Parts: sequence; structure tokens; C-alpha cells
Amino acid sequence: MTPSLERSTSLEGQNGRGGRIFPVAKRRMAEKHKPVMRAVVQRVREAEVRVDGRVTGKISRGMVVLLGVGKTDVEDAVEYLAGKLVGLRIFEDEARSMNRSLAESGGAILLVSQFTLYGDCRKGRRPSFDDAAPPDVANDFYRRFADRLAALGFPPQEGVFGAHMELALVNDGPVTVILDSERRF
Repeated sequence: MTPSLERSTSLEGQNGRGGRIFPVAKRRMAEKHKPVMRAVVQRVREAEVRVDGRVTGKISRGMVVLLGVGKTDVEDAVEYLAGKLVGLRIFEDEARSMNRSLAESGGAILLVSQFTLYGDCRKGRRPSFDDAAPPDVANDFYRRFADRLAALGFPPQEGVFGAHMELALVNDGPVTVILDSERRF
């Protein structure tokens, strides 16, 4: 086979429409699909988490944060997400507009680890968790995140990392937002 014919019939490096993907485009595609630290945030009137029937964390007014850690998270993800979270204006003011942050509303945080935020359901019927960080790495980032919240003045109530947990909450609004360390939304 001639080199030019070999290039044109090889699927490696092609974009599926017959054109070649150049190194810059390959890198951009890889960066686009890189896992990040994710959080689902719910404004609540009250919430508690139980492990083996025992309450391990409980709050009244505040937010429940379900935190997932991806394989490629870095330290600045902890800084960014923690700062964003405590400054997030999802609490109502006197005019019933979402203009107040956690600090301004006097709320608390219930933090729960949740690797299933990295569930990929694009293929088949069973989620793949390949993009979730291994438990030891995820636990380290989870601890750093909890410590950073405490350093910002919001020591979280917590679940137990890696345990089967029961979470009960009364969503206020309802208000639910999704955050990630890559600032995609």
C-alpha cells in the first residue's frame, strides 16, 4: 500500500467525516472531555444524612452539596469550587429574589461524597464510572474540600466517605444548581 493510500484508509486521526484531525484538534478534544470536580447544590430548609441508622450530619437552613471527584482534578479545583459555593447567591432577600449568599443568609452546609456524579450513561443501560477518581484520590480531594470550606468559615456537616448513606432533605424552592471546576455551567 502506498503511504498516501495508507493515510486515507486509516481511521486513526480522522474525524469521522474523512478529514484528518491535527494534533491541536486532538488535544482540544481530549481537554473537552477531561473529568472535573462536580457539585450538585440544593438549597434546603433542613437535611440530614444517616449511615447504618445513625445521623452523621444534620443542618437546618442552608445547602446540601453532593460532591464528585474526577480522575484529573487538581488543587485549584478545590479552591475555585469552595469559593464559588460559599459566594453563590441562591438565598432569598426581603424581595424574594435570590440575592444572598450562604454567609449573608446564615446557612450551613451538609457535604456528601457522590462518585455517581461521574456516571456516564451515553452507552448501554448501566452507567460507567471510569471518569470518577479512585477512592483514595477522591477521599483526599473530598477532605481538602471540606477543610477549605471550614477555612472559609463554613465547617460542613458530613456524611461518611465511601459509606452507603441515606440522605433526607426538604428542598427549599426548589433550588438546585450544578457546579464544576471547569466552569462549564
